[in-house]
Amino acid sequence: MNPNHSIEDLIRLFNGLFLNSYNTELVCGDDEPVYLPADADNPHHRIIFAHGFFSSALHEIAHWCVAGAKRRTLEDFGYWYKPDGRTAMEQAEFERVEVQPQAYEWILSESAGHRFNFSADNLSAGFGASNQFMENVHARVLDLLECGLPPRVEALSSELRAFYQTPPLNAERFALERHLPAGETA
Repeated sequence: MNPNHSIEDLIRLFNGLFLNSYNTELVCGDDEPVYLPADADNPHHRIIFAHGFFSSALHEIAHWCVAGAKRRTLEDFGYWYKPDGRTAMEQAEFERVEVQPQAYEWILSESAGHRFNFSADNLSAGFGASNQFMENVHARVLDLLECGLPPRVEALSSELRAFYQTPPLNAERFALERHLPAGETA
């Protein structure tokens, strides 16, 4: 994995692809990530990611890639979200809706040569990503590789692979065991 992942490079690459074509810019934030549509004070839609973290930026971009045109006019795409401290039932719903964005995030991470980690986003409840969730994300990635990536994911993946000089995507690059926490199996 490339140790030289500069958030400035990711911002430049993303904005170069999508600022004019989708009126959307990637912005480094100080607090929680959020998507804000253009408004009277800001002419561009903004994907604001947390604390300058490369992984946070890729995750928020993945959510943007999932969102259709109508959802991209809504704050945080109008998605349901309950922060840290979800119950087991709420966590199951979270995992259900996170398969697609985490599959996109994994593809973008691999395209940049950056380590992907499954996120349960529920640290205070003590829940890690379930094995079923990891398997579902993995299956979705393999399906996307076989059937083709959506245009925005493909465009950014291609740009990242060219910039970071990573090899073409294939199923072998997404071996599930490479992305599990140490000592775990799916």
